Amino acid sequence: MSIFTDYKKEIMDAAHNDRIRIALSRAIKSYRANTNNALRKFPHTIKMAEEVKEIKEKAIGEMEKLAQQACEAMEGNKGKTYIAKTAKEALNIITNLVGKGKLIVKGKSMTGEEIDLREHLEEHGNQVYETDLGEFIIQKLKSRPMHILSPAIHVPKEDVAQLFSRITGQELPPDIDILVATARKLIREKYFQADIGMSGANVVAADTGTLFLIENEGNVRLSTSAPPIHIALVGMEKLVPTLADAYRVAEVTWRYANYTVPSYVSLVSGPSKTGDIEKVTTYGSHGPRELHVIFMDAGRTSLAKHPILRQALYCLRCGGCLYECPVYAVTAGYFGDKYFTGIGAVWAMNSGNVEKAASLAYTCLTCGRCKVRCPMEIDTPEMIVELRRLIAEGA
Repeated sequence: MSIFTDYKKEIMDAAHNDRIRIALSRAIKSYRANTNNALRKFPHTIKMAEEVKEIKEKAIGEMEKLAQQACEAMEGNKGKTYIAKTAKEALNIITNLVGKGKLIVKGKSMTGEEIDLREHLEEHGNQVYETDLGEFIIQKLKSRPMHILSPAIHVPKEDVAQLFSRITGQELPPDIDILVATARKLIREKYFQADIGMSGANVVAADTGTLFLIENEGNVRLSTSAPPIHIALVGMEKLVPTLADAYRVAEVTWRYANYTVPSYVSLVSGPSKTGDIEKVTTYGSHGPRELHVIFMDAGRTSLAKHPILRQALYCLRCGGCLYECPVYAVTAGYFGDKYFTGIGAVWAMNSGNVEKAASLAYTCLTCGRCKVRCPMEIDTPEMIVELRRLIAEGA
């Protein structure tokens, strides 16, 4: 079967799946209420989003320079850095760092999803635990993420109860508090047994080499502080010039991602250190003794040169556009590949998957609801029209 045929079957099956419809209707209602409340409570966020768009527009054109600057800053703080031109290079770097037979705890990372990082590590004989609750559910279901922030958005609580009942051997009710507590018990000890913790980053300040990690569950903080080694894989579009810029990007991201303020924002600039004995700086204190950061290009610098499609690189990964997309509302992540909805078509094209890009581009309604919600005002309809033109011309 061709990619087009497979895609048509998947998306039509999803559109007629009552379980997906139930789960999404619950999630969309909650998201809209929470985000609207956050923006009412902190109205300055809307103006700040305009400032962040200007920051991103400038930074996207300077990604290579910013990556080099961030590497120098991190190396100065005893971190190890790498620049990967391709996805294959990124995987090779990580393979060399990890080796085989390791226990790895992993925070949610869209860049990791982009290159099938978990599957790659498992193929090389490692045991990988997704620690984000949604990713953990998806991993155990042997499924794939259906949202960039809420990977298991399409899985209703009744199905989670059945899954956790199978894993634990106990009959669990579809009570969300009980299910969350169960996941905590299943994962908790792994943080302290792990050889390596892995993460992405929401934004990176080039001048200080600081990773910003935004979360609510606490799993990312544990994954990046309990194991002896922390490896971060970061798309180069996450770089901005200064620490002040990064703070602005982070605040706009979490507001549009559904929260007035997240439970945790971790800033990581190097491995753990102490100067408490005779003021001698010594690395490898309570936290990781090693920090490795891979900045991945994988077509991003080329994409930045396109006058229209470069907008995809402005994306903060807040996920707001997904909740507004009428097609996504009935099909979840089946309207997508690694990334979802119309903007996902651009990312599919950027990764070389032309058939998938075409499938998504011609599914998009170009209705513009995503643009209205987007804090960066990314004009996805404009990108889709341009993408259709390129596909038709065989570019």
